[in-house]
Amino acid sequence: MMSNKHIERDGQTGTKIFDNRTLKGDYRNLAPIIKEGMSVLDIGCGTGAISKDIAQLVGKTGKVTGIDNTAKFIDSGKLTYQEIINLELIQVDLFDFQPDEQYDLIVSARVLQWLSNPKEALLKMKSLLKPGGKISILDYNHNNLEWVPEPPESMRIFYNAFLKWRSDAGMNNGIADDLTTLLAEIGLSSIEKMNSDEHYERGHPHFNAKVGIWALVAGSTQMVDEGYLDNDIRLQAIEEYKAWVENSAVSMTMKLNEVRGVL
Repeated sequence: MMSNKHIERDGQTGTKIFDNRTLKGDYRNLAPIIKEGMSVLDIGCGTGAISKDIAQLVGKTGKVTGIDNTAKFIDSGKLTYQEIINLELIQVDLFDFQPDEQYDLIVSARVLQWLSNPKEALLKMKSLLKPGGKISILDYNHNNLEWVPEPPESMRIFYNAFLKWRSDAGMNNGIADDLTTLLAEIGLSSIEKMNSDEHYERGHPHFNAKVGIWALVAGSTQMVDEGYLDNDIRLQAIEEYKAWVENSAVSMTMKLNEVRGVL
C-alpha cells in the first residue's frame, strides 16, 4: 500500500506508537459521523487501536474491518483485541484487497502521506464504498511543521533531508492541503475539510514521546544508505534533538487535516 521506497511508518518504533493511539486523541473529529450499525473499513490501521474504538461506536450490529500491509502490526492487534467480536484485522495491501462487501464509511489516517500513488489509492477506496457512503482521510502537511523554539541545526538538516528523500520518492509532503482536490477529482461530493493539527506543549502527559518522534525517525539509516544524509549528522541529530526535547523544547505542531467526501 505504500511507496516502494519508504521507511517504516512513524519511524523505527515497532507497534508501540500505534497501540497508544485512540479515536478521541488521534482522529478527534471522526466520532460524530460514526453511527450504530455501520460497516467501516480502516485502511492502514496499524495495530487496530483506533479501529477498536470505532468498533465500540458501531456496536454489535456494526462491523469494523482494519487492513494493513505490515504483518507485525496486524499480528499484534489480533492478539490485543481478540475479544472484540465486531472487529476484524487483515494483513493485506489495499490494492490486493477484494472483499465481498462494500462499506458505509472508509477511513484512512496518516497513510496517503507514504504513497507515491494517492489518487489511485483513493479510487480503490471509492470502489469499496456503498452508494451514499463516505470517505474520511486524515493526513499531514510535513512542509509546515512548527517547533518552538527551533531545534538544533543538526535536526533541521536531518528534517530537510527527510523532506527531499520523501519528495524524490514521489511522496507528497503537503498532501493534507491537496486532499480536497483529490477527493473532488475522484468524484466525491459534499467535501468537508477540518483542521486536526497535533499540538504538544511541555506539560502534555506524552510530550517527550510525541515531540521526540523525530529522534526515532532518525534512527533509520536508510537516508544515509541512499546518499541523502551523512551518518555523523544523523547521529548528531539524534543526540542533540533528544537533549533539546528534554531541556529546551516548548512546543511542536504537526499540521494535519481531516477531509471527507460522499459518494
